[in-house]
Amino acid sequence: MKKAEIRKYYENKIKEFEKHNKLYFELSSPKVTDKYYDQLKKEILDLENKYYYLKNVSSPSNSLGYTPSKNFIKSKHRVKMLSLSNAFNKDDLENFEKKIFNYLSQETELEYSVEPKIDGISASLTYKNGELVLGTSRGDGTNGEVITNNLKTIKDIPHKINDKDFPKDIDIRGEVFIKKNDFVKLKNDFANPRNAASGTLRQKNAEETKKIPLNFVAYTYGYFESDKIKKQSDFLSSLKKWGFKTSEYNKILKSINDLENFHRKFENDRFELEYDVDGLVYKINSLELQKRLGFTANSPRWAIAHKFSADSAFSKITDINIQVGRTGALTPVARIQPVNIGGVVVSNATLHNEDEIIRKDIRLGDTVKVERAGDVIPHVVLVDLKKREKKSKKFIFPNNCPSCGSETIKEFNKTTKKYDAVRRCTNEGYDCEKIAIEKIKHFISKDAINIDGLGKKVVENFWDLNLIRFPQDIYNLDYNKISNLEGWGDLSVSNLKYSIDQSKKVPLDKFLYAIGIRHIGIENAKLLAEHVKSIKNFISLVNKSKLNEFLNIDGIGETQINSLKKFFENKSNYKIIEKLSSILNISDLKLNKDGKLLNNTFMFTGKLSNMSRAEAKSLIEENAGSVVSSVNKKLKYLIIGEKPTNRKVQQAKELGIKILSQKEWLNLLD
Repeated sequence: MKKAEIRKYYENKIKEFEKHNKLYFELSSPKVTDKYYDQLKKEILDLENKYYYLKNVSSPSNSLGYTPSKNFIKSKHRVKMLSLSNAFNKDDLENFEKKIFNYLSQETELEYSVEPKIDGISASLTYKNGELVLGTSRGDGTNGEVITNNLKTIKDIPHKINDKDFPKDIDIRGEVFIKKNDFVKLKNDFANPRNAASGTLRQKNAEETKKIPLNFVAYTYGYFESDKIKKQSDFLSSLKKWGFKTSEYNKILKSINDLENFHRKFENDRFELEYDVDGLVYKINSLELQKRLGFTANSPRWAIAHKFSADSAFSKITDINIQVGRTGALTPVARIQPVNIGGVVVSNATLHNEDEIIRKDIRLGDTVKVERAGDVIPHVVLVDLKKREKKSKKFIFPNNCPSCGSETIKEFNKTTKKYDAVRRCTNEGYDCEKIAIEKIKHFISKDAINIDGLGKKVVENFWDLNLIRFPQDIYNLDYNKISNLEGWGDLSVSNLKYSIDQSKKVPLDKFLYAIGIRHIGIENAKLLAEHVKSIKNFISLVNKSKLNEFLNIDGIGETQINSLKKFFENKSNYKIIEKLSSILNISDLKLNKDGKLLNNTFMFTGKLSNMSRAEAKSLIEENAGSVVSSVNKKLKYLIIGEKPTNRKVQQAKELGIKILSQKEWLNLLD
């Protein structure tokens, strides 16, 4: 990949990381597995190591968690609460140890303090003169949320310590979690035990926190001045002496082979534990060496988390439901008997599409292997045919939408010359309830209009209460009615109203993305916005049925044009856009009127030297020019690279269009 392509790929990964970081830490509602999240972080860090010019403030090399909630007072950690780097295999462990030896400039005999990585929420406890005076969440690693009263409700956390050896001033750190048996009673309210711990601990009312059986295991310290304790294992012994719970599985091991063997055994046995774990943590046992090794920007050099591999388990399919997405896609989902996979209770698994069901011959009542990997929800891998019931029947995929009854079709793909695997509802408007709900969810999402406080669950609730039917209804909500709903107080209603009012000012490209036209993603929305310049022009083109004009945009093809036409064939879609354009302040695209290529149009053919098409296009747009995708009278310059398309060159000559080499074009830019 060229430099511009690498940068774009990197920025997309950063955006994905930001999204999942907020879901994981701030909202306690992750949509991907820990393994996927860890691999995403690793890919970003690997890119930064490989390409020196890649930097972003939101990179995992800079970000350590989540921004503390506005609902809590912030407190700065005296010693940062850093995250751990991850290892996934023996090579990663050997590389970790090699870096330690390189940093110390010698091969020192090492021993490791090993402990389970409990899947919970990190917390820091400040004791002064033996009394608990402050309790905080990890927050962004630098600042945490003050949740002292909530933490005091946990039976494992001492409020007063009278031991004569207890330090006068110390921050003790550990993990807050919920045991599996206790979570069973809460599973209807939370996705998994970690979410339950996070959501409970970060409530404003400590009396509500008190009702939930939270647990605390101590494992390290933050601020602490002492020369008496020499090893991590000694500190853990002191913690027990002072009245804290520590893990019964803590061990001291001396070699990478020992770590690997213990990890393998522990991974197999972890389902028998009372709580969820997602790996093991290895720390250099010597506190002196820890001090010498110090920290990188966001993790200690002396510790690493050895994660468990992708997990799977067998369960029985009790039902198969069809979900309808924003673009009408019908997705089959297996409802399975709840099963613990990698510490998470799973009761749903995607079957992807009709073709997958046929290929794997998946039937109701089958015992199937379910795997948690990088999917948003787990997926069915295979059927255990030995356990299939004799009277089982094949699952018949519906020919009509289960939501609105419209015909469902598989579209023919002209490129592959095959029918798509996905079956779709043919309803393009808001007449299909499920599509309408998903369209509204898309409209308010972060990359679209971005309305904080109006999440997916809220949209569903407001739909059930008949408060919302179309996107414009968001701007006419009955706040008095909402304030009387359970869970809605004056503050939350006020915050919602503020967020909705703020969303009324929106850039044109975000609006075009928000209305949810199939095949018009963020990048295509930008291309359309750059071309039409204003919402008025866009509506005018739709009115005059001049959507084919968009074929002149480099990056917009027949697929996008056909999707636009199909979308606006439904008159309700057009009326919604008209209505929204009268409610919202949709900012016109500001044009660069000072560029050297102002009012000039360009097209490329052939391979460019030392430059990607994306970078070349960006150069033209930065200098007020525009790029088109077809040879016509509006084209001023055809730029040719290696092996240009002869037909395009000939067309340009016939129309009297000026033909430039790459060098001649660059000369226009000096």
